[in-house]
Amino acid sequence: MTKRGSIPGCILGASLFLLGCSDGSSAAGAGGAVGTGGRSESGGSLGSGGVASTGGITGSGGTASTSTAASSGSPTIAGCAIFPADNPWNQDILGLAVHPSSATYLANMSAGTAFHPDWGTMTDHYGIPFATGTGATPQPITWTESWGATESDPLPCPSGTNKFCYPIPLTTPIEGGTGADTGSDRHVLFIDTAGAPKNCTLYELYNAQNPTGTSGWTAANGAIFHLGSNTLRPDGWTSADAAGLPILPGLVRLDEVVAGEIRHAIRFTVSRSSQGYIHPATHAAGNSNTALPPMGLRLRLKASFNTSVLSGPSLIIATAMKKYGIILADNGSNWYISGESNEGWAPYMDGLLTGMRAIHGTDFEVVDTGPVSTAGM
Repeated sequence: MTKRGSIPGCILGASLFLLGCSDGSSAAGAGGAVGTGGRSESGGSLGSGGVASTGGITGSGGTASTSTAASSGSPTIAGCAIFPADNPWNQDILGLAVHPSSATYLANMSAGTAFHPDWGTMTDHYGIPFATGTGATPQPITWTESWGATESDPLPCPSGTNKFCYPIPLTTPIEGGTGADTGSDRHVLFIDTAGAPKNCTLYELYNAQNPTGTSGWTAANGAIFHLGSNTLRPDGWTSADAAGLPILPGLVRLDEVVAGEIRHAIRFTVSRSSQGYIHPATHAAGNSNTALPPMGLRLRLKASFNTSVLSGPSLIIATAMKKYGIILADNGSNWYISGESNEGWAPYMDGLLTGMRAIHGTDFEVVDTGPVSTAGM
């Protein structure tokens, strides 16, 4: 079963960004074949017709999504702990050894490229929105890819008529807005806060289309993450991300930046990856060149990096990248880090763009978090 990815085209942002585009080799590198579940990101998309909101919107029973970083323990969103404190996303990696292949990987990651903050406002459709709530009606899901039914977590509808029925309100925002290209990533992220604080549930969809009528959601595939558990997806399974990882835990979120501290690793993309993964990733979407980075690869901003050149949100992000690092989650523009869509980002983005340009891939080192696997691929 081979699933082929595609690279959305480059798009000129309305006000803040010139969104990046891969070199066209991210799906299949030199002589390589696209792996199962391959997908890519161009660093964002510009939709139209979306509704502006702060931190997301929810349907019946929902509340506007908010995010905070607790002073101790796990990061939290809407009162929900985002995985246990010892989860890989929340792991302090300051003491981990440098990976023996660090230099090789970086040499194949366009390491001279500057970082880019891939988020912004809901109005301009930058970043990935999310929503929270509880008590929503379970919605049937129609998968549009053959691997949707085989690599998505089942949750039967109460009626028993469908094996997949997620309680994601139909008003939950879609990445890129309702006018985003139908072939773009169009992620949907929703936290069901029932079970707060330690047992909430995260639902994520990939390539979700605008809901119509009472037929529920249509998407390529989906994943369910029980936030009170460290259990990984089965080896070889994708998720709403190519790496089989959850997306939401790796987003830079406004409330935690305003609070002054990010307590988790950050999601990032590169244009080419290998056909392997490192846990907590469970899936790959690259090629046979093992000198390329595998999904789940974790990097740390070097201790020697001079953060005195940064201030405000850029300094907060750099501090987190020293302590918690960044995790490779998908193919896309090189050294794009991911964040939430939120109207509150507007006054910060110019400074973030400037600040992140001071950081390059060469300022990082790969840390050793485990062996590369090809199980299930």
